[in-house]
Amino acid sequence: MITLPPGQKESTIFPRFGLPQYANRFPKELDKIQFEIGGDLEEFTIDQELNSLPRVKQVSDFHCVTTWSKLNLNWSGYRFKDFYTHLILPKVRGEMTFVVLKAQDGYKTSLPLKDLMQENVLLADQLDDQALNLEHGAPIRIIAPDHYGYKNLKHIKRIEFYREKKIVKQGFLSFMDHPRARVAYEERASRGPGIFFRWLYKFGIKGTIRDFEKATAEYKAKMKIDKNLLS
Repeated sequence: MITLPPGQKESTIFPRFGLPQYANRFPKELDKIQFEIGGDLEEFTIDQELNSLPRVKQVSDFHCVTTWSKLNLNWSGYRFKDFYTHLILPKVRGEMTFVVLKAQDGYKTSLPLKDLMQENVLLADQLDDQALNLEHGAPIRIIAPDHYGYKNLKHIKRIEFYREKKIVKQGFLSFMDHPRARVAYEERASRGPGIFFRWLYKFGIKGTIRDFEKATAEYKAKMKIDKNLLS
């Protein structure tokens, strides 16, 4: 018998999913891994340096905050812990405690550095031994299985390291972003009990999947037409 975290149900699909306003936002670069490093250290760019790190494979579950879970996903990439220790720490002055993650599509989130340093957190660039596609975060993303999906940033553009916590989300919907969003503790939002948000979020699942599928299909069709015009 499968044991799922509180309030979660197993999904047979692994859809492109997110906040509805991001359905029509797409990354500019899908094939080349390159992202910026900044924050409380001198800025630089990461690309080929990742090849110096050990590649690892990992089977883990993905838990969306809206109550669906896709189980036993086969990821491959680099441990964030190795990435930080070997490529970031030598450039650090002082103790870093907080990380801001920014995506090519404009989405951003954050986590304490100690959470990202867990053994099961990856900078993943493959799923099922294939390069990540548009739907699942190409060219590289965060996989943090102990945290809800909205902390598992896709399409990495920039990672910022700070000595102190920063305000990342503001405005009316900022309550939806828990500082840690740990699945085991049902930290679905920054205010209010997790069990309430199970009820609130689940009603939007089907509509959100439909909107993202429609936007993705239209985008792929447009890109195919554009490529044909250029050929």
